[in-house]
Amino acid sequence: MGRIPEEIIAQVIDRCDIVETISSYIPLKRAGRSFKAVCPFHHEKTPSFIVNPDKQIFHCFGCGVGGNVVNFVMKQERMEFPEAIRFLAQKVNVTIPGDETPQAHHANNIRQAILRVNALAAAFFHKTLLSDKSPEAKNAREYLKDRGIDLNAVRVFQLGFAPRQWDALLIYLKQEGISLGLMEKAGLIIPRESGQGYYDRFRNRVVFPIFDTRAHCRAFGARALDNAEGAKYLNSPETIIYTKGHHLYGFHLAKQAIAEEDCVVIVEGYVDCLIPYQAGVRNIVASLGTALTVDQIRLLRRYTPRVVMLFDMDPAGEAAMMRSLDTLIEEGMEVRVATLAPGEDPDSFVRRQGVDDFRGRIAAAQTIFDYKLDVLTRRHGVQTPDGKAQIAAGMLPTVYRFPNELIKAEYLKRLARFLDVPEDALAKEYQKVGQAIGTTVTAHLHEPPAVNEARARAVERGLLKLMIEKEEWIPKVKQDLTLEDFQDTNIRTAITRIFDFFENGKRVDAVNLINSIEDAAVSRMLTGIVTEEEIAGDRAKMYQDFVNRIRHDRLKVRRQKILQQIQDAESAGNFARASELSQQFNQFIKYEGSKKA
Repeated sequence: MGRIPEEIIAQVIDRCDIVETISSYIPLKRAGRSFKAVCPFHHEKTPSFIVNPDKQIFHCFGCGVGGNVVNFVMKQERMEFPEAIRFLAQKVNVTIPGDETPQAHHANNIRQAILRVNALAAAFFHKTLLSDKSPEAKNAREYLKDRGIDLNAVRVFQLGFAPRQWDALLIYLKQEGISLGLMEKAGLIIPRESGQGYYDRFRNRVVFPIFDTRAHCRAFGARALDNAEGAKYLNSPETIIYTKGHHLYGFHLAKQAIAEEDCVVIVEGYVDCLIPYQAGVRNIVASLGTALTVDQIRLLRRYTPRVVMLFDMDPAGEAAMMRSLDTLIEEGMEVRVATLAPGEDPDSFVRRQGVDDFRGRIAAAQTIFDYKLDVLTRRHGVQTPDGKAQIAAGMLPTVYRFPNELIKAEYLKRLARFLDVPEDALAKEYQKVGQAIGTTVTAHLHEPPAVNEARARAVERGLLKLMIEKEEWIPKVKQDLTLEDFQDTNIRTAITRIFDFFENGKRVDAVNLINSIEDAAVSRMLTGIVTEEEIAGDRAKMYQDFVNRIRHDRLKVRRQKILQQIQDAESAGNFARASELSQQFNQFIKYEGSKKA
């Protein structure tokens, strides 16, 4: 094995959370901004082992040992440096060149190439915005000026403009020696419906590059300047270097301020992040318009446990907020919620009211308990027994997820007073919620498979083999089934790629398919299918048998899911929901009966 490149070492260390890694070996307790523990490397009774999540280092004041996450693993696992890097690389899914299979090596080369393509595209869009003389580029500059975005912010966030013409970026990248295939893999161009040639994905739009923690451009968001151009916002598709739920807009600029202020403000959109940042609120990021994912939360947790959520108060923003709250609690974050008047967003508020008032709203943010209680009270009202029951049903799972028992007890008292119900009655409902959550987790861990997994995989594999052997089955599969019908994720990935090839007029053959797949497990599966003997017998009958079995298994999984939801709703005392789900279940039974008749 050769020497591990410095950029790979940096990538491994950057992806590893030292708190998460060390806590998998020894129990850590928070002490201010750091964590303490009894040192695992010498005998002591008083904890002197400190882990600093901001700097991603540890140090023992007793024995003097210290360093970063790699040093800890080296000492704990008694490994040499390269071995420790490889050990951690496996945990955080970083491929080390020279260690991987040829397919994985090829995929890593593609990742690096796409990062370069994205960097070139970002530079092209940025230069076009700043210096292009076309009316459209001038319109883009006027749009940003009208939104209150100044030239310095344009440069800091590397905003850009995509020209109106169909192939401006394509021509530029070709001049830079970039192949059409690589542009397509980066999500920057789209095949024409005729199958002849490509066109730019982004046209006549202001472009917002999305960067990772190390300021590498991973993707783009783009806002239309002309209502006739289609969707208001258009985003890069997910690629081998970009998964939407793994990144936060503006994080590469905000991470130092987040650590220094020990707090992060999370908003929804690009401009909602950009305008406050420009005004001096530097510890702010955007969630890219969705509820927060576990990956995003864990990225933030490396810098601070304190979060202030500030989403739009429209139904979509409120729904995204509500979906995020329990996940934040489960990940150990301290959460508050700031609100603005209906119709306001951080962008408009800062421009109209000023940054001082904006900071005031952040400082006055509600606790998660108070915010959620307000939302549920608006929805259900507290005047009727049913309204009180609905509020309790919404609040108790959140209270249950708090790790501190004193906080739980205080919130239960407050909820009982607010609802004007006896504490012991609420406590009984709380116990039901706890049992339901615990039962659901236990059932999920120990439940028998919904269907015979080996048989289901063999059926799906057989259908995939038919599609690879004869393209004529591809449109039939698209018509008869959906991607969600396939339970095996590797098979679903392969069929997704087959559909992409077919829709874009590309030849679907085994070699092209395998070469286009970066996932080693999927490649291994496809190689196995291709090397098997061709299917013999009546293919039409086999096809129908495969489809019928997949449909049957899908219904069985959905049926069991509804049964579990009914049980959970009954355990939580939400009998209205249980009744609604029971009706759904009966409809499934009738549907299956009609299919068998």
